[in-house]
Amino acid sequence: MFYEPGRTTHGLPRDPFKSCVVPRPIGWISTVSRENVHNLAPFSQFQNLTFDPPYVMFAANQTTRGRRKDTVVNTEATGEFVWNMATYELREAVNKSAEEVPPEVDEFEISGVTKEPSRLVKPCRVAESPIHFECLYHQTIRLPGNGTMGTVDIVIGRVIGIHIKEEMIGADGRIDILKIRPIARLGYHDYTSVESTFQMIIPGNDPRRLAGMEGSAQF
Repeated sequence: MFYEPGRTTHGLPRDPFKSCVVPRPIGWISTVSRENVHNLAPFSQFQNLTFDPPYVMFAANQTTRGRRKDTVVNTEATGEFVWNMATYELREAVNKSAEEVPPEVDEFEISGVTKEPSRLVKPCRVAESPIHFECLYHQTIRLPGNGTMGTVDIVIGRVIGIHIKEEMIGADGRIDILKIRPIARLGYHDYTSVESTFQMIIPGNDPRRLAGMEGSAQF
């Protein structure tokens, strides 16, 4: 099949686009407003951009009322945000925090998770999450879209602090992904979780390239 998005019909009962780019890490982002109201929301368009120094991004479409998401507003106003790893154990809390509510509502309370102070930034972390990135706001790229929610803000932040729970680090010194069981977004209303891994090493023995593939930052 072939179709042109927004121009020709795909002929399917559901739009397949988001199911073609999978799985997508979840950007479970915590922020705080200038009025000191805490905010927590998941974004399925999230990714790391580079590693030395580390940068991440999340993309936030507008609300059903055509307004910018509170997460974006807070990040730009305060210059900070925190990424919290979403796991299978926390899946219901992640889902609850996705509810569209007014800016004065605290999604930490809605989702039933615990606030834990960060070390370098003001937004709190989700205490139950195994890994957190404390981030400084870098810039926003705004892409025009169609309809009420189509326009999107791509927010880029620099990671200045990383928290990893000790019990999630294996005897080999590597993060135990199978123990953590991160969840990821598919298309439609579907999700998946990491339940198996395999390893491939790119041919060649250049230590710089291999270190880059692992994401080893220079000091």
